[in-house]
Amino acid sequence: MIKVLKSGFYTTIQDLGRTGYQEYGVPYSGAMDQQALKLANALLGNNEDMAVLEMTMVGPRLEFQCATLICITGANMQPKINNKMVGLYKLHQVHTGDVLSFSASKSGFRSYLAVKGGIQTDQVMCSRSLYSGVTKDATVKKSEELPIEFFEGGTNNAHAALKINTDYFNSKTLVVNEGPEFQLLSKAQQIKLINFEFHVSSNNNRMAYQLEESFENALEPIITAPVLPGTVQLTPSGKLIILMRDCQTTGGYPRVLQLNSTSINFLSQKSTGQSCLFKLLNSK
Repeated sequence: MIKVLKSGFYTTIQDLGRTGYQEYGVPYSGAMDQQALKLANALLGNNEDMAVLEMTMVGPRLEFQCATLICITGANMQPKINNKMVGLYKLHQVHTGDVLSFSASKSGFRSYLAVKGGIQTDQVMCSRSLYSGVTKDATVKKSEELPIEFFEGGTNNAHAALKINTDYFNSKTLVVNEGPEFQLLSKAQQIKLINFEFHVSSNNNRMAYQLEESFENALEPIITAPVLPGTVQLTPSGKLIILMRDCQTTGGYPRVLQLNSTSINFLSQKSTGQSCLFKLLNSK
């Protein structure tokens, strides 16, 4: 077990999410930065979709009640085991009674803690990802105990550490494709959309990132249509909303762009005030 001594700002359990339930209105959910999740699991020799802790902005304080092997990826929240700083993208053996703590992030916005064998909470609709209305809780709570497997095999292997380029935390570029309603924009609007530097507003979370600047919009709302993580919607007030992992499955705002999976990972590591620039792939 892992006992949660402090829960952090917004800590959840995530895997690669739920698929096959969107027709019932169930969001995909899953790790915001799936690259970071997959790397953590790969270093541990886990299956890539095993559940991890996703930590946002400020991490938790955790006590291990059995030995296991851990790996931390994503944002640098200055992790410490028993008050001793430890590195990211490395394997660390922890023992019964060890305390893992995190602080505010120095770079990036979301960090991931994986354990050998994954976090073994109950599956709901084939996923352990937390989501309000689907699972009992939306976040990890103080004093909660998270089931994990005992492991005391050490870190003596050739793949115990990995040097990762985290420049994507600061990259402005978000690669996109045209959305279904992109061609309804005027040419001037299309050019501005692709060449203008936007900034993340304070209205950002696992459901969606709203951009700060307004964009001229004369488009009519559309008949409710499918949306998915990475869909960029244009509201009647001219705000751009980028849907993220916990987004709804349908929407009535014009879908002007679509981020690819890598760009969703990139955006998930951005916080309020940081900039982004769309790079269009499939211009017609």
